[in-house]
Amino acid sequence: MELTSGSTYQAASKVAAPIEEHFVKHLACAERNGEEDLATAPSAMLIEKIIDVAFWASLRKEEGITTRISLAFMHPDQVGKPLLFEHRIPLNAKLLTKLAPGVERAGVHVGIWFEDDELYIWGTTIQLPNYCFVVDVSEPGLLVVKHRRITGLGKFTNVAVLRGDQIKIVNEDSGLLPDSPAILTTLLGVESTTVWNHPVNVLIQIAVSMRAHRRGGILLVTPSNHDGWKESIVHPMQYPIAPAFTGVADLIRQDGNTVSEIYWQNALRREVENVTGLTAVDGATVINDQQELLAFGVKIARASWSTPVDEVLFTEPIIGGTPLQIHPSKIGGTRHLSAAQFIHDQRDALALVASQDGYFTVFSWSETAQMVQAHRIDILLI
Repeated sequence: MELTSGSTYQAASKVAAPIEEHFVKHLACAERNGEEDLATAPSAMLIEKIIDVAFWASLRKEEGITTRISLAFMHPDQVGKPLLFEHRIPLNAKLLTKLAPGVERAGVHVGIWFEDDELYIWGTTIQLPNYCFVVDVSEPGLLVVKHRRITGLGKFTNVAVLRGDQIKIVNEDSGLLPDSPAILTTLLGVESTTVWNHPVNVLIQIAVSMRAHRRGGILLVTPSNHDGWKESIVHPMQYPIAPAFTGVADLIRQDGNTVSEIYWQNALRREVENVTGLTAVDGATVINDQQELLAFGVKIARASWSTPVDEVLFTEPIIGGTPLQIHPSKIGGTRHLSAAQFIHDQRDALALVASQDGYFTVFSWSETAQMVQAHRIDILLI
């Protein structure tokens, strides 16, 4: 694809400069810190062109099936074992659509590079250098710009989400707000861990799986040192678990040196799906902070000694987003109101709420603001 000025997808030109700034900043910081295996930051013009082609490809179909594909900007020499095409393929929407059925599976990326003012496809790869620019075509009109975490673990870090003419650029500084829950700060890259079975990394995988089943649901994460949470639910519980189910918890407790990361990831995927499938059942699913399953299908009720929750501090980690104090019913339906009430009563707990329309909200208690805070994080989970 020849690099001419301008793009037919106007949103691409609007996000190109801030996305370039993000990658330049993080790659420079990583280099100063002595990190290795770093990607190359694409220019704003390259970013604009790649996003433009990806958008129009997302609206096309091949044999009646929509395009799903992941594009990664890197030279083939930057990965260990690339699958190289004998001849370069021009980067355009038509050819991406033709290629998509063979590369749509998770973990496969189409390699993009440029030479002589032309963008082209050189092959595919399952490995990426650190901070590699990736555009994920998730569904028609929906693009996610992301990069691999510097540790190479867990979900990619999202930089921007484009849905038609709607643009959301992630504000990393949102994770610096007081009392931000660990799941938010980790997704934003403010905090990270090199331990692949860290409980926060596991909770992120649970959140991704909850959102993926598209049925909606509530997951309550309660302290393991007491059962005060039972004061905020209706008794008798419909589906209590006794003894607590420890499928996910047992994996977390394993010594990371005794099993391979691939084995653990596959095992975790099965156990996570086992638990998150239950969140589709009417009512809330309850686990403790050790990821032990305690119950599902439970009904949340205001504790006898508590008061109704009137306001929550609502935030979304995007550029231009400002915290709002609103009634929880304005965030969503009865799930959101119930989750807010539960955290209002059980202030050492966490509530994760998935909506059928893809929205995802984390409720936690803010000691600083002395109120429930609701973080909408679906932009980080796509």
